[in-house]
Amino acid sequence: MTPDDDRSHGFRDSHQDVRAARRTPDTPQTRAPAYRLAFTDTDFLLREELRPVRLQLELLKPQMVMDERGVHSTVVMFGGARIPAPEQAEAAPSPALAALSRYYAEAERFAALMTQRSLSTYGREWVICTGGGPGVMEAGNKGAHEAGGHSIGLSIVLPHEQAPNAYVTPDLCFNFHYFAIRKMHFLMRAKAITVFPGGFGTLDETFEALTLIQTGRMRRVPFLLFGTEFWDKLINWQALADAGTISPEDLELVRFVETADEAVAIIDGFDYSEC
Repeated sequence: MTPDDDRSHGFRDSHQDVRAARRTPDTPQTRAPAYRLAFTDTDFLLREELRPVRLQLELLKPQMVMDERGVHSTVVMFGGARIPAPEQAEAAPSPALAALSRYYAEAERFAALMTQRSLSTYGREWVICTGGGPGVMEAGNKGAHEAGGHSIGLSIVLPHEQAPNAYVTPDLCFNFHYFAIRKMHFLMRAKAITVFPGGFGTLDETFEALTLIQTGRMRRVPFLLFGTEFWDKLINWQALADAGTISPEDLELVRFVETADEAVAIIDGFDYSEC
């Protein structure tokens, strides 16, 4: 059905008026910015006062597209954009970064395993969702693609040019301006969250998600950190509990894994009925 075919509301369709406006005679009045239809006027939509509208649009667009595609639940994969694929490890700028390439391979395998499960739901459940970029994100989308399924990429406009990786399903590849709205979309459908080694962005996403679960603003789901050594060097989790800044039971919100198979086993053993 095209927009023109829908007469259920009894009003002219907005697409009709856009086409009609293009045929308006050229006069000083019709050339003036004030005459433009508000919803087609980019200059107007980009005004500071329209920020609340842009926030709403950025929330609505991915929501509506994923609803139309029938995506009910996702498996979120956070991780560093700089993690190299194993075949590129020798070119890494440091031995430490090169050593982390094994997590690219585990991310790819994990995504493939979860996508095989997703296929049994006709791609509605357990859909891989990444940040759409290189590194671990690419591995996740690649694993899903090679398993024959679709996957989501939630990209964001950055100061340096960065195109989405080649494995994101094109009609599930989104681009964001607002970090906050992007993070909402990561978590709104999440049935499991996995975090691979990464940098500031990965840490930001990790702790926002943990905070939402800890405070009861989000249901509890399997929260899996790949790479025990990496995370233990980075964060003294027990020290937080010892200091009383978190509760001892908060440490149970996360599990540490090394392999895709371990992660899948924990997800399989998780009791979703208690959430």
